[in-house]
Amino acid sequence: MSPPHLLTLADLSVPQIKRLLTHSVYLKHTTAPWLVPHGSLSFKRANALRLPSQSLFSKSVALLFSKRSTRTRIAAETSATILGGRALFLGKEDIQLGVNESPRDTARVIGGMCQGIFARVGDHSEVEELAQHSPVPVVNALSSLWHPTQILADLLTLHENAALFGESPSTPADTSRRRVAYKDILPELPPLTVAYVGDSANVLHDMLVTFPRLGHKLRVATPGGREGRYGPPTAVWDRVVELECDKNDGIWWGTDPKEAVQGADVVVTDTWISMGQEAEAAQRYQDFQGFQVTEELCREGGANPEWKFMHCLPRKQNEVDDEVFYGPRSLVFPEADNRKWTIMAVFDTVIGKWDIDGDRWARERLQQSTEGAETAKESASEPESDSVSQKQTKE
Repeated sequence: MSPPHLLTLADLSVPQIKRLLTHSVYLKHTTAPWLVPHGSLSFKRANALRLPSQSLFSKSVALLFSKRSTRTRIAAETSATILGGRALFLGKEDIQLGVNESPRDTARVIGGMCQGIFARVGDHSEVEELAQHSPVPVVNALSSLWHPTQILADLLTLHENAALFGESPSTPADTSRRRVAYKDILPELPPLTVAYVGDSANVLHDMLVTFPRLGHKLRVATPGGREGRYGPPTAVWDRVVELECDKNDGIWWGTDPKEAVQGADVVVTDTWISMGQEAEAAQRYQDFQGFQVTEELCREGGANPEWKFMHCLPRKQNEVDDEVFYGPRSLVFPEADNRKWTIMAVFDTVIGKWDIDGDRWARERLQQSTEGAETAKESASEPESDSVSQKQTKE
């Protein structure tokens, strides 16, 4: 059986994405009570606590990070611990990768001792090469092209705040029960108009291949538009077209941030200067003049009066002012908190169970029962053996 990998949400079906979101909610409600002082829980609630999945029991996940990280690293290390395993942080100064050892050899060595690789790399080709040669699952923690775990956290945050967009979220099922109906856990989210203003970087790229498939519309503004310097790489847009996310007005792309926020329920931005682009800072600040998210920008652009704001962090004030960032519109800190639960869901399903669909064992049981029934049917229809026939003749 080949290991599953998660390099971008473009590789997942809509049911698989929803499965990860639903499982994130399940793990959050199952695990959160364990993380508070137990004295604050009622006797009944304390006795009803259930251990979260222990799919990483005695297992290790290698955190192969060549770039700095706050949210991703903390989320990964704490998630592995809760799932019964251990995360090994391997920074670029800690191992031979890129100095004396190739990604191919590194993938094989790490995969021989760890049960998963969570890789935060530079060029996307690095994580692709790791996945190509690794005997264990590889999950993209961030690359030059994609940031799948961030968009899972963004989507989870939107679902949890569905009431802000005109929907009354369903009450999460009682997770103290032995069985929980997943359909009762994830609040329904109405179709949204999501505006993104800024650089076409990895966060936007995974939004482009995900949001339209879930029924949301994207309105994007970058300096120079889609074909300009700050537009998406060809490899990204090819996936957008392949998944038909550009159809049915799923994506609007222009150059004016005010036009992009028209009718927006959610406004998103990201850093204008990614790690490794520091030398371009002066030019980028000049090119992104007028792209700062403010109340004035969204009011003049005609955003929904109740619009909300998201940012993957870390944030610089050039990108969004304090009034928006720290104000009641901001969902940035719940968004950051949800990195933990979505990464935990990925670790549990992809690395711990090798079963992102959540029904592999059920399929195997069905296959076994079907094969057993067919075997029994074939045996019943076979002619009697010679020995049995001879015995019956003698009798």
